[in-house]
Amino acid sequence: MLLYITEFVVASLMLWFGANWIVTSASLIARKWGISELVIGLTVVALGTSAPEFLVTLNAAFRGEEAISLSNVVGSNIFNLGFILGTMAMIKPLPSGKTIVYRDGMLLFLTTAAILAVSYTGQMSRLFGATLVGALICYLVYLGLKKETHGEDELEDLPDRQAEWYDYPLLLGGFLAIAVGGHFMVDAATGIASALGVSSWVIGVTIVAAGTSLPEMVTCLAASIRGRSDMMLGNLIGSDFFNFAGVLGLTCLLRPLNVSPEARSSLLVLVGMVGLVLIMLRTGWKLRRWEGALLFGISLMRWVGDFSAG
Repeated sequence: MLLYITEFVVASLMLWFGANWIVTSASLIARKWGISELVIGLTVVALGTSAPEFLVTLNAAFRGEEAISLSNVVGSNIFNLGFILGTMAMIKPLPSGKTIVYRDGMLLFLTTAAILAVSYTGQMSRLFGATLVGALICYLVYLGLKKETHGEDELEDLPDRQAEWYDYPLLLGGFLAIAVGGHFMVDAATGIASALGVSSWVIGVTIVAAGTSLPEMVTCLAASIRGRSDMMLGNLIGSDFFNFAGVLGLTCLLRPLNVSPEARSSLLVLVGMVGLVLIMLRTGWKLRRWEGALLFGISLMRWVGDFSAG
């Protein structure tokens, strides 16, 4: 058991450092070649920060651990909206706006609802995966035409220098780190589930989801401390949509996923959480401290419930 926990911690660190190396190196390289920061934010930053979820999800799918594959994406979104968003709001109330609620928020809600509806068929097919990826491409093109990006914070944190020769091997090292880290995380998760006597789904929707959401958590807390938490609200919602349309979509496109009853239960919770978040953001156009505490509590109770039923 201790070996599996150690392996999980090592895997989390590899995912964290790997994602950072990818975002920093790729962004500096893109900037050197004259690519606009808008394009960098919509592609490099979005792909880099979601790389841990994608590699873990894809690795689990091809190893036949479909429960971990799907639960990682679902659990990451629950973790983002519950623990991370809730914690940010408790630190400092988050102002919202019509764009976040009516455009980004509703898009996330409709996507989550569509995934829930498809889950009742028992399988997420390649056609459905292609539909999700198509929705993501349309969304990114729309943001590009509107000159908007969900990667402002990461770009502002880039080192004030030009790309150097070592950024190229660092970029390669980043992809290697998350590839190996993803393999270790799936292996550790299955071992922990076996040792605790709970299902792989429970471990995936809780511990693995927390591990792959580590980059978002650290980034959001740092932004909140620096007084930039309002920008992170859009990034968090955008990240959740990217997890579903990009990570889950690409995974289903490469390998269709079977859906268990446990998955539908968690998807129901997630649909409810997205709807609740939108209502909170609409009332008074801000997310208050007590609302953040409620979101945090819902996620915590969900974790306890998952392990109890595990």
